[in-house]
Amino acid sequence: MLVVHLIYDTRDAMGANTINTAVEALAPLVEDITGGRVLLRILSNLADRRLARARCSVPAGALTFKSDGRTFEGRQVVGRIVEAYAFAAVDPYRAATHNKGIMNGVDAVVLATGNDWRAIEAGAHAYAARHGRYTTLSQWEKTPGGDLVGTLEMPMAVGIVGGATRVHPLPKVALKILGVQTGRELAETIAAVGLAQNLAALRALATEGIQRGHMSLHARQMAIAAGAEGDDEIERLAAQLVQERAIRLDRAQEILGTLSGHFDK
Repeated sequence: MLVVHLIYDTRDAMGANTINTAVEALAPLVEDITGGRVLLRILSNLADRRLARARCSVPAGALTFKSDGRTFEGRQVVGRIVEAYAFAAVDPYRAATHNKGIMNGVDAVVLATGNDWRAIEAGAHAYAARHGRYTTLSQWEKTPGGDLVGTLEMPMAVGIVGGATRVHPLPKVALKILGVQTGRELAETIAAVGLAQNLAALRALATEGIQRGHMSLHARQMAIAAGAEGDDEIERLAAQLVQERAIRLDRAQEILGTLSGHFDK
């Protein structure tokens, strides 16, 4: 079996259609040269020549916070984040969830800008396993001064021209908001969002626990489902559900029904 790779610079386009057209056009030439039969003619979503990288440096002091009467000191938070990363780096079960957290941010921007989030997901996870073992896409370390440094590297085949970016109005608005001028700038922005999302998840997971944030979000969803309206009403009802540790639709409806005029509005 012979595998032929066509390296094609698609510039500001994602490039799937361009590459697929090119490899199909070259197939007869390959058959003439090799005397064989070409079977598959398609791009690879492991775009490891289109890597996007992001890096951040966070002062330890900026990570100090209080939660439920507890104080988490910045240097303590740095150490816990690094430990959480180290766990993910060596354990594929933890790495899968670690990388899923990164993709929570990445996929949102990819989808909003009219790009193929499934292609980005496939490339990211293949890249995470490129050395024969699935591991993390990001790395976190502590500087000699005690601050936190994070880096993220992953394939990012995205574009700002062609496909949905040209015909759908919402990607046009998203790209205008981002202010990116090239496909490369978009890829860098997406990587930065992924790294920021990863930092937020690790900080929560390594300190107060991930369920605090998840339950707060769930409580807001229950409040809305019960019929609460407006930010103030939704937040107040959600806060009571969290305080009671009874984040259920029936309880949300019960509380809402006993409050005159929906919190006297």
